[in-house]
Amino acid sequence: MAFVSGKQGGDDTQDRLRNPRSMSPDSTVSSSSSSSLTSSTKQPSQPTSALTSTTDATSQPSTSSQGPQLPDSMQMFVVPGEEDAASAPPPPPPQPHLASPRGSAAANAARPPPPPRAATSRDPSRAFPRLSKPLELLRSAYDVVVIGSGYGGGVAASRMARTGQSVCVLERGKERWPGEYPAKGLDAFRELHVSGTLTAPGPHLQQVVGKAVEKGDPSGMYHLVFGRGQNVVVGNGLGGTSLINANVFMEADKETLAMKAWPPEIREDPSVMDKYYQKAAEVLEPQEYPADWPELPKAKLLKLQAERLGLQDKFKKVRQTTRFTNGPNSCGVDMNPSTLSGQDVTGVNDGSKNTTLVTYIADAWNWGADIFCECEVRHIEKDRNGEGYRVYFAWHGRNRGVFKANLHGDLLWVHARKAVFLGAGAIASTEILLRSKAMGLEMSDMVGKNMSGNGDILAFGYNTDEQANAIGREHPEPDNPVGPCITSVIDHRDGHENPLDGFVIEEGTIPEALSPFFQTMLDLLPGHKEPKDETLLQRTQAALARYGSRIRGPYYKKGAVQRTQVYLVMSHDSNQGILSLKDDKPVLEFLGVTRSHHVKKVHEILEQATKAVGGTLVHSPFHAVLEQQITVHPIGGACMARDNTGKTGVTNHVGQVFTGEGSETHDGLIVTDASVIPTALGANPFATITALAERSVEAYARSKGLTISEEKNGLLNLFGEPQHPVRRRGQRRQNSLEEDTSINVAHEVIREARSINAGGFGFTEVMSGYVHHNPTAFSEDKRETYEMAHRVAKSRCEGARLFVSVQAFNTRHLVQHWQHRGMLTGTFVCPAIPGSPFMVHRGEFNLFIVDDKAPGTRNLTYDFDMTGVDGRRLHFHGYKVVDSSVALAPSRFWRATSTLYVTVSEHVPGMCADLDNENAWRRGPVVAKGIMHIKPADFVSQINTMTPTGSNPLSRALSAASFLTYFARKSLSLFLAPVTRLEYPAKVTSDFINPTPPDRTVTITASDGVASLLHVWEPTRIPGDGTPAQVRNLFVVPGASVDHQVYALPTIPFNFVNYMTRAGYRVYISVHRISQLMLPGSDCTTYDARQDLRACLERIRAEQGPEPVYTVAHCMGSVALASGLLDGTVPAGWLAGLTCSQVFMNPVWSPTNYGKLVAGSLLGVSFDRLYRAVAGTWFDCATSEDEPSLVQRGMNQLFRWYPQPRREMCRSASCHRISFVFGRCWSHANLNEATHRHVDRFFGGVNMRLMDLLMRMGAGGGVLANEPGYEPLVTPENVQRLRGLPVMLFSGRENAVLSPEATERTYETLCQTFGDSGEYRRRVVPGYGHLDGFMGRNAWKDVYPFVREEVDRVTRGEGYRFEEPDDRFKAMIDAGELVA
Repeated sequence: MAFVSGKQGGDDTQDRLRNPRSMSPDSTVSSSSSSSLTSSTKQPSQPTSALTSTTDATSQPSTSSQGPQLPDSMQMFVVPGEEDAASAPPPPPPQPHLASPRGSAAANAARPPPPPRAATSRDPSRAFPRLSKPLELLRSAYDVVVIGSGYGGGVAASRMARTGQSVCVLERGKERWPGEYPAKGLDAFRELHVSGTLTAPGPHLQQVVGKAVEKGDPSGMYHLVFGRGQNVVVGNGLGGTSLINANVFMEADKETLAMKAWPPEIREDPSVMDKYYQKAAEVLEPQEYPADWPELPKAKLLKLQAERLGLQDKFKKVRQTTRFTNGPNSCGVDMNPSTLSGQDVTGVNDGSKNTTLVTYIADAWNWGADIFCECEVRHIEKDRNGEGYRVYFAWHGRNRGVFKANLHGDLLWVHARKAVFLGAGAIASTEILLRSKAMGLEMSDMVGKNMSGNGDILAFGYNTDEQANAIGREHPEPDNPVGPCITSVIDHRDGHENPLDGFVIEEGTIPEALSPFFQTMLDLLPGHKEPKDETLLQRTQAALARYGSRIRGPYYKKGAVQRTQVYLVMSHDSNQGILSLKDDKPVLEFLGVTRSHHVKKVHEILEQATKAVGGTLVHSPFHAVLEQQITVHPIGGACMARDNTGKTGVTNHVGQVFTGEGSETHDGLIVTDASVIPTALGANPFATITALAERSVEAYARSKGLTISEEKNGLLNLFGEPQHPVRRRGQRRQNSLEEDTSINVAHEVIREARSINAGGFGFTEVMSGYVHHNPTAFSEDKRETYEMAHRVAKSRCEGARLFVSVQAFNTRHLVQHWQHRGMLTGTFVCPAIPGSPFMVHRGEFNLFIVDDKAPGTRNLTYDFDMTGVDGRRLHFHGYKVVDSSVALAPSRFWRATSTLYVTVSEHVPGMCADLDNENAWRRGPVVAKGIMHIKPADFVSQINTMTPTGSNPLSRALSAASFLTYFARKSLSLFLAPVTRLEYPAKVTSDFINPTPPDRTVTITASDGVASLLHVWEPTRIPGDGTPAQVRNLFVVPGASVDHQVYALPTIPFNFVNYMTRAGYRVYISVHRISQLMLPGSDCTTYDARQDLRACLERIRAEQGPEPVYTVAHCMGSVALASGLLDGTVPAGWLAGLTCSQVFMNPVWSPTNYGKLVAGSLLGVSFDRLYRAVAGTWFDCATSEDEPSLVQRGMNQLFRWYPQPRREMCRSASCHRISFVFGRCWSHANLNEATHRHVDRFFGGVNMRLMDLLMRMGAGGGVLANEPGYEPLVTPENVQRLRGLPVMLFSGRENAVLSPEATERTYETLCQTFGDSGEYRRRVVPGYGHLDGFMGRNAWKDVYPFVREEVDRVTRGEGYRFEEPDDRFKAMIDAGELVA
């Protein structure tokens, strides 16, 4: 099979190509000339073209200038002038498949064309086309779904695609092309799938009687089905059994078609089939073995046997779909002439066989059909919305079969809007119908009945007197060709009073894969029919022949194996086979299969034929050992009814499935394969299967007003694009438009990976758990919410299961891109949610993506739209959280990586348009929440599914190494976080998403001459009537070592300044002397800073008048303000009210900070003095990787061991320093990644004089003045100065700097001193620490509102009600962009 088209050669070249007698087997046609690639039909003159990229993400031509060279069997598929040729990778040079003339004419005449040279030595992933698409590109719905790709499925796919319908083909097997088929025994064994029930009579096999078997790859190329009475061999793969059949195109005789079992439309006029046989022949192009080709010994032997039986008039050549000339076939696929290898039944690798792959399926592809392999259809149901059918299938790709319990339980599906054509073969289509009936699809009770083995008999004429040469060879000797599997027949169907007595005997071949075992089998099988009355010489010659084959192998020309004839018989059986389901598995029973008198007669004829040539008749191993037959032609199971009602069959005369016992049929449910044939044919059946399929499809098209185009294909470029892509017509729904976009994006990802020959990596996983369906509850994205939903779901048995395959088509992209993306395909099942099960198409998986909402956290996220069987679209968002809590804790690491927090929400159009928007899933209303887990056993299975992809072993190895290295590196960086490399401050500020600069800045000079800053922000909205009188002033005081940025934080989208200015406040923020403004060498304290606060209030009063100003103060800024209020420096009358964060006048250290005091006392030296002695008077919260001080470098390493709860561990050197000097200033879960990364930009440092005062105040529990006296300021007299001042205090419950007791003491003091007047309030904020009340990503909804409410209450009155402004912040809230 040549995959490169070329220009026409001269006449003598054409003659040589058509006639192998006229050329040498070793002759060569130059690759620069395309004459060897010319069709025997008329084609325009064309130059040799370049190969374009393949259609498999892992199968690419090389991008080098030379590229990989193609096997001779694959030198086709590229048409010059294709639009995409210019952008294709450089082509591999074409390999000639014929050699230059040399040698004598006599020698040439005896030799067939040479075999392909590279079929087994090239890397197939680089050399072969791929018509099928990755399942990631499957649409949710098509006009037509075709099940199977053999003769019936191929016809339906081709003809329906030619009507302009959108067509989806689902094939159970893999896509393989000539050159990829197994040739050796081990390779073939790997492709063997065995199923069914093994039964055998006799005591020697009683232990396996009735034993169910299921072994091998379910998508393997060869499927052996064990049954009772008869066993079946069928083919799997794109092309179905046509890949491994013997190619014989033999019409059923008129007498058989006139039997009563057929419907009247056929039996009353069998000639009605002639038209459709002709249609099939026009596509499949059957022809007899050429008379001018080398004579084949096995055909010569059969002819001799016919003569000696007196049946010479019955002997003839068969028409077969083997090509004996090169050039394009009827569908435009370029073909090679046969190399006469005899390998048909394991797959012909020379590219000469007109299978459905290169005819009907290639045509369907060319007319826009979408083809998907490794899809085992399980059942069909009517669409719940009344539009067509839903086809459920198990996908064997991505190693999903490792999950045996889920493969057939969690099925994928596709919607057929108009029609489903079943062309999966008699066994598979009947099984699908049986299961569909069991699942509720109404049909006749006759389904599964009246099956037949087509009267098949396999036998051998062992060790005859004549040469047979019936052992296939991948590369046959030129002077000893094997030939196609079958070339001649003794056709004994005519001349019988009863058509059931007719039969055919055909010669056959044994493939090379079985040759090592063939003679042993023949010698050991019981029931030999040896020739009698042989002379001693004849017996001696027979023995020598047997020993010759044993010693010199099966190809020894004088050996017994080379003298063995293979008999393939087709006749008539009793058509009493039954296929049923037991435990959801097919059970095959052929009752009375043998028609003993008829089979006995056939066996007698075979014995006579063998005896006539001096051989020994040996029955097939199934007959000899199991007393059963084996068939390669299963028929029936969904038979046409003889009266066009469901009482006598499953389908009517055109394959439409009955809805019951009457004549009514399911609209658009049509069977087009051998299962409709109601009786054995006594001949090779595929011609009849194809003709019936043509007839059924034509009838359907006519009934729907569809026209099947008869336009001829040009020469197909199967590495390129179809010549007739489907154009989707009519008004498109939003869902369809989104699906188009999704498919285009996925296609581009795959195309890009192919274009660079990228290696990929994939795996499959199963997660199960409980998801609670309640659209009105559990909307918050908090762990507690998920846990509550999980508990409720578990109590209500609302189980859920996610079965998805993850595929990265470019491993390098997955590793290096910041999103670390893979693509998800699979199912989500949760019966509690209407529409379940849901199909997952082209979802997004992110592996260890940085969690912007939580520092030091990596998430594994699952984001996808999914479609329910009722057409409902929902969105699934799940994430696994791997944070610092997993450090050095294997069990925690396992729980983190195996626990998925799930939110199912309504689909909002366009919500997934931006793949980089990690918050898009929040836009839809929540439908359900819960938690799912990976079970340990499922994880073991998951590991077994991990598979690298690539164009060669090295590429695959590098891909696997890249993925596993990345996974290990990220896992260990979290698991070993305490001992891994420290993170130092970022040098860029690209993640400052909300810069909030002040409108103006004023320099303030205190009474002692110290200058500080006062930043001012004007209101962005004025409430009420909008006049300036409605503006209120707000004075805000930061704590020690920080400045205004903690309130105008640029790393969160909605900060405190944003919040208060939109509420109608003019915000003043002091940057006092102990804030970040403080420089090394400064020795100011909180007591000193009170003067800056007075100066700021003076400036505000000077600008805005004497009205009191509401003040919000945090931590040591609050302590500084308390110092000024208590000693009278700041008159309480200047304040309208006061909100204090974490502390006011009673600092009480947290247990950790208090522990530092105790440790200092035990050591006899305080930490501030110890630090002063080692490193000086200044402690800087910021640091860098190239820190010049060895002492500071050592401290950076030491501080990583500062005791922290697991969830608060991090790798930030600056965070460690802040925590050491002040205590942990936040719950890490409340910061986002950007804030934590840049924390050094928001903190300055602290001097040891201030630290000494802070420790003293914390030890005493009250604010103090400076040394030398350290006078207490919290005295009854001083507290009286606070009379009439409304005060609200709040603390974070997780505060690790100051204890919540600090605000509690102040609250109690105020209430005891001034009474419970309602002017004193206190709150403890759960889940918050120290500074995260202002810096936290969710502070806008957890903290800011109650602060504003208190400010509103005091400054605007009790009756004031805040109205949310319609601004960008509200838009972000409504869109869910701020919920984190």
